[in-house]
Amino acid sequence: MGLEIRTVTESEVADWVRAVNRGFHRSQTISPEEIGIMRAGYDLERTRGAFDGDRCVATFRSMARDLTVPGGGSVRADAVTNVTVTATHRRRGLASGLMAADLAAARERGEAVSILIAAEYPIYGRFGFGPATWVTDWEIDVPRAGLGRRHAGPDPAEGTVELISAAEVRAVGPALHERVRTRTAGAISREAGWWDRATGASVLPSFGFKEPFFVVHRDLAGEVDGMAAYEVNDPHWPGKLPNADAEVRWQLAAGPAADAALWRYLLSLDWVVRLRSGHRPPDDVLPLLLGDPRAARTETYADFMWLRLLDVPAALSARGYAPVAADLVLDVRDPAGLSGGTFRLETAPGDAPRCTPAPSAAADLTLDVATLSRLYLGDESVLRLADLGLVTEHRAGAAATADHLFRTPRRPWCPETF
Repeated sequence: MGLEIRTVTESEVADWVRAVNRGFHRSQTISPEEIGIMRAGYDLERTRGAFDGDRCVATFRSMARDLTVPGGGSVRADAVTNVTVTATHRRRGLASGLMAADLAAARERGEAVSILIAAEYPIYGRFGFGPATWVTDWEIDVPRAGLGRRHAGPDPAEGTVELISAAEVRAVGPALHERVRTRTAGAISREAGWWDRATGASVLPSFGFKEPFFVVHRDLAGEVDGMAAYEVNDPHWPGKLPNADAEVRWQLAAGPAADAALWRYLLSLDWVVRLRSGHRPPDDVLPLLLGDPRAARTETYADFMWLRLLDVPAALSARGYAPVAADLVLDVRDPAGLSGGTFRLETAPGDAPRCTPAPSAAADLTLDVATLSRLYLGDESVLRLADLGLVTEHRAGAAATADHLFRTPRRPWCPETF
């Protein structure tokens, strides 16, 4: 019957979920209960599949999210997930077709950017995406960390740390996350279901759930300004010596005092000799909190959230820049025809930045949309990409000006896997 790419109907959700599981090498046996739980989180207008007759052979889904950008503003983002192609149907353009349909719809909805977590590096550059945030995971050798028992743990002069229940997490977590999200470039909004899944109120049977410990930090006024979830694995004790591992599932802190207090608490847990940090910002202060930063061994340092600009004027006007007066004309190439053109970016101290189409202006820099997307959150150097031939300078000094404008003092970070 041929291959057809389209949105998924209600009656096709179960087949679509099984196709997702095939793509991720998971079980094909899925209960109606589990499919119902998953369906509750889907917007079918944003859920697409490729069908070979009645069989779903490729999947694609997106979600609306708010993305924090440098300067504290936000843009509406098209968050892409569940991208799979069944092994029997590769090399037929299905991923390209699904991506093109979603990006066109996102552009029509007025979403300024599209974002995703790339499972494999080489895939998404051809669709105009670039790596916009990075992530680091550390394993900390606790005995070597240099936090003696007298100095470990939170400082009561800066607040208190306490264990709380899952229900309390659901009550206070969303407000804390939004507080952290709006001050963290690269962070995205969470839907209510995230908290249900993170606390065991909603469990997918095939994934199961092991309840972690939940801990909060309260400032001197009693307000929650930090939170973490962690678990401890206490294996056999060789030679009757403690040998437990602790793993941080997630940690949020609205300020440096809460951040430090939570890490000191986690590093002072009885019997724990190894602490895995979970995903952290690539320039996190965590190793520098230790008496011996070498005790934090890097397990992962990798690209994480990829971004694609869909509306260049809206996206570039929404973020903040270095407080200097500048006038840059960017010639942006987009083979997909979604967001290319010539644009003037104007900044001045005290004034809101402005990016407008400038089709007749002479370009200062030429670059493709994937390269500009890579620069958007401030994590990459214009000069470095120019050395790679990805940015062409037409006016002397324009690349250095752009580098100064776009770079941020702290690196962007996306705490979410979506």
